[in-house]
Amino acid sequence: MTGWQIAVLDGGPAHGLRVKVSGKPRVIQVTYPCQVEATSPDGVRAEAVHLYRRDYTITDEPLRYGFDVASP
Repeated sequence: MTGWQIAVLDGGPAHGLRVKVSGKPRVIQVTYPCQVEATSPDGVRAEAVHLYRRDYTITDEPLRYGFDVASP
């Protein structure tokens, strides 16, 4: 396990977002809230899920994670 490192997300809806990661995870999950209709049951919520995969050719900060258009 390593200390905290800066990573930048490349492509997709979170393009350019900088985050701190620990341990160089292989995947970062980003979620965005979706609106639900007023007729939805109380407490129901929906989120869009987007995955970013680590670019292993980058070894120094900032690490880079590319948008995975095929996931999930």
